[in-house]
Amino acid sequence: MKDKRADSLEQALREAGVRVTRQRAALLRVIAAAEDHPDAAELHARAVTAGAGVSLATVYRTLTTLQAQGVIEKLEFQGEPARWEAADQRHHDHMIDVDSGEVVEFTNDRIERLQAEIAAEMGYDIVHHRLELYVRRR
Repeated sequence: MKDKRADSLEQALREAGVRVTRQRAALLRVIAAAEDHPDAAELHARAVTAGAGVSLATVYRTLTTLQAQGVIEKLEFQGEPARWEAADQRHHDHMIDVDSGEVVEFTNDRIERLQAEIAAEMGYDIVHHRLELYVRRR
Protein backbone atom coordinates (compact mmCIF):
# COMPACT_ATOMS: atom_id res chain seq x y z
CA MET A 1 0.00 0.00 0.00
CA LYS A 2 2.76 2.44 0.95
CA ASP A 3 4.67 1.73 -2.28
CA LYS A 4 1.46 2.36 -4.20
CA ARG A 5 1.03 5.64 -2.34
CA ALA A 6 4.63 6.69 -3.11
CA ASP A 7 4.05 5.81 -6.77
CA SER A 8 0.89 7.92 -6.78
CA LEU A 9 2.75 10.89 -5.28
CA GLU A 10 5.55 10.49 -7.85
CA GLN A 11 2.97 10.37 -10.65
CA ALA A 12 1.42 13.62 -9.39
CA LEU A 13 4.83 15.27 -9.67
CA ARG A 14 5.39 13.95 -13.18
CA GLU A 15 1.96 15.18 -14.27
CA ALA A 16 2.90 18.62 -12.93
CA GLY A 17 6.01 18.52 -15.11
CA VAL A 18 8.42 18.11 -12.20
CA ARG A 19 11.36 15.77 -12.64
CA VAL A 20 11.39 12.94 -10.09
CA THR A 21 15.01 12.83 -8.97
CA ARG A 22 16.47 10.04 -6.85
CA GLN A 23 16.32 12.33 -3.80
CA ARG A 24 12.71 13.34 -4.43
CA ALA A 25 11.69 9.71 -4.91
CA ALA A 26 13.44 8.70 -1.68
CA LEU A 27 11.76 11.47 0.27
CA LEU A 28 8.36 10.63 -1.21
CA ARG A 29 8.80 7.01 -0.10
CA VAL A 30 9.60 8.17 3.44
CA ILE A 31 6.61 10.52 3.52
CA ALA A 32 4.29 7.87 2.08
CA ALA A 33 5.39 5.43 4.79
CA ALA A 34 5.03 7.93 7.65
CA GLU A 35 2.20 7.21 10.04
CA ASP A 36 2.95 10.37 11.98
CA HIS A 37 3.74 13.99 11.10
CA PRO A 38 7.55 14.17 10.85
CA ASP A 39 9.58 17.37 10.69
CA ALA A 40 12.41 17.87 8.18
CA ALA A 41 15.08 16.49 10.52
CA GLU A 42 13.02 13.35 11.16
CA LEU A 43 12.42 12.90 7.43
CA HIS A 44 16.15 13.30 6.79
CA ALA A 45 17.03 10.70 9.44
CA ARG A 46 14.47 8.24 8.03
CA ALA A 47 15.72 8.76 4.47
CA VAL A 48 19.32 8.18 5.56
CA THR A 49 18.29 5.06 7.50
CA ALA A 50 16.53 3.81 4.36
CA GLY A 51 19.81 4.18 2.45
CA ALA A 52 19.12 7.40 0.59
CA GLY A 53 22.19 9.58 0.28
CA VAL A 54 20.45 12.87 0.86
CA SER A 55 21.58 15.93 2.80
CA LEU A 56 19.39 17.92 5.16
CA ALA A 57 19.65 20.91 2.81
CA THR A 58 18.35 18.74 -0.03
CA VAL A 59 15.47 17.60 2.18
CA TYR A 60 14.47 21.23 2.81
CA ARG A 61 14.68 22.13 -0.89
CA THR A 62 12.74 19.02 -1.85
CA LEU A 63 10.03 19.70 0.74
CA THR A 64 9.58 23.19 -0.69
CA THR A 65 9.24 21.78 -4.21
CA LEU A 66 6.81 19.05 -3.14
CA GLN A 67 4.70 21.56 -1.25
CA ALA A 68 4.62 23.97 -4.19
CA GLN A 69 3.30 21.13 -6.37
CA GLY A 70 0.59 20.26 -3.84
CA VAL A 71 1.96 16.78 -3.20
CA ILE A 72 2.59 17.36 0.51
CA GLU A 73 1.20 19.75 3.10
CA LYS A 74 3.14 21.77 5.61
CA LEU A 75 1.70 21.78 9.11
CA GLU A 76 2.79 24.58 11.40
CA PHE A 77 1.75 24.09 14.97
CA GLN A 78 2.50 26.67 17.69
CA GLY A 79 6.04 26.48 18.96
CA GLU A 80 6.91 23.40 16.92
CA PRO A 81 9.06 22.94 13.82
CA ALA A 82 7.06 22.53 10.61
CA ARG A 83 5.73 19.03 10.11
CA TRP A 84 4.73 17.36 6.88
CA GLU A 85 2.11 14.97 5.56
CA ALA A 86 1.07 13.67 2.17
CA ALA A 87 -1.64 15.79 0.57
CA ASP A 88 -3.51 12.80 -0.86
CA GLN A 89 -5.48 12.20 2.32
CA ARG A 90 -9.13 12.89 2.92
CA HIS A 91 -9.81 16.06 4.90
CA HIS A 92 -9.07 15.80 8.59
CA ASP A 93 -8.26 18.05 11.52
CA HIS A 94 -5.55 17.83 14.16
CA MET A 95 -5.30 17.72 17.94
CA ILE A 96 -1.88 18.60 19.32
CA ASP A 97 -0.99 17.38 22.81
CA VAL A 98 0.76 20.38 24.39
CA ASP A 99 2.70 18.17 26.80
CA SER A 100 3.95 15.40 24.52
CA GLY A 101 3.79 17.09 21.10
CA GLU A 102 1.79 14.14 19.77
CA VAL A 103 -0.41 15.03 16.79
CA VAL A 104 -3.69 13.15 16.48
CA GLU A 105 -5.75 13.27 13.30
CA PHE A 106 -9.52 13.24 13.58
CA THR A 107 -12.66 13.88 11.58
CA ASN A 108 -15.99 14.95 12.98
CA ASP A 109 -19.06 15.45 10.82
CA ARG A 110 -20.76 17.65 13.44
CA ILE A 111 -17.82 20.08 13.47
CA GLU A 112 -17.77 20.17 9.67
CA ARG A 113 -21.52 20.89 9.51
CA LEU A 114 -21.28 23.56 12.21
CA GLN A 115 -18.45 25.36 10.42
CA ALA A 116 -20.43 25.34 7.16
CA GLU A 117 -23.55 26.61 8.97
CA ILE A 118 -21.64 29.45 10.61
CA ALA A 119 -20.05 30.49 7.31
CA ALA A 120 -23.45 30.35 5.55
CA GLU A 121 -25.14 32.41 8.29
CA MET A 122 -22.50 35.06 7.71
CA GLY A 123 -22.95 34.90 3.92
CA TYR A 124 -19.92 32.77 3.03
CA ASP A 125 -19.02 29.38 1.61
CA ILE A 126 -15.95 27.65 3.05
CA VAL A 127 -13.24 27.32 0.45
CA HIS A 128 -10.62 25.77 2.71
CA HIS A 129 -10.16 25.43 6.43
CA ARG A 130 -7.87 23.94 8.98
CA LEU A 131 -8.78 23.17 12.58
CA GLU A 132 -6.16 22.63 15.24
CA LEU A 133 -7.07 21.84 18.81
CA TYR A 134 -4.33 22.17 21.41
CA VAL A 135 -5.12 19.65 24.11
CA ARG A 136 -3.85 18.14 27.35
CA ARG A 137 -4.73 14.65 28.62
CA ARG A 138 -7.02 14.61 31.65
